[in-house]
Amino acid sequence: MEETDRPEPFSAGWLTLAPERPDEVPLRSWWARPQSGQLKGALLILPEIFGVNAWVCTVANRWAQLGYGALAIPLFARSAPELSLGYGPAQLQEGRSHKDRTSARTLLVDGARAVRWLQSQGTEDQPLAVGCMGFCFGGHVALLASALEGMAGSCVCYGAGVVQGRPGGGPPTLEVLSRPGGRVLFIYGQEDPLVPTDDLQTIATAVDQANARGEGERAQLLTFAAGHGFLCEARDDFRPVEAQAAWRAITAFFAQTLAGKS
Repeated sequence: MEETDRPEPFSAGWLTLAPERPDEVPLRSWWARPQSGQLKGALLILPEIFGVNAWVCTVANRWAQLGYGALAIPLFARSAPELSLGYGPAQLQEGRSHKDRTSARTLLVDGARAVRWLQSQGTEDQPLAVGCMGFCFGGHVALLASALEGMAGSCVCYGAGVVQGRPGGGPPTLEVLSRPGGRVLFIYGQEDPLVPTDDLQTIATAVDQANARGEGERAQLLTFAAGHGFLCEARDDFRPVEAQAAWRAITAFFAQTLAGKS
């Protein structure tokens, strides 16, 4: 949040999105929105492998203070629907065990369910414009979700593995940039051990190619002098100066991407 912004009062709490289709499951989610009821748009928040924990909830709250509705959903709804972990080694191992059980197909099923719900928070004549923001594994899924119907734009925060493949196997998730979809903002640390320099270069090339196809600025890559997880105050890798700069870029990205679409 910019220092010049006056945070809006907001309300937040848990809600569960009920399944609407046979392949869906309940999604116990954190929903935050400004008390004024006037929404600039909606954001789908995709957590790290640590689940919808306290920090992820603060991210949703942050967007509510800026006038957006924000819904944080579980990525492990089929194996650990209420997962909320800290950032220690044992918790990392537990989170990875659930990540390994996911597939791109079911993650997109859950993402699409959340997008429909967020759109419905507008009016019948004018559904809410929806964007997506994910961190770590959630960043990887945010790139996948950029191809969902109704997704205006995705912010991929240090999503690892997008060059190598996708959850459950398949072609690299980065390939979604070669197909129609929402805008994408990539945020990475230059010192991230999970995203080597070669991966960053491959992402940069894909961004240039997407933009060269004449679709306007489809994608953007921003890198910062930081490691993995540098946006998260609860992690050892947190870098306040770099995080503040990244948040400025992210806030501007969604203000532009969602403006006039709700």
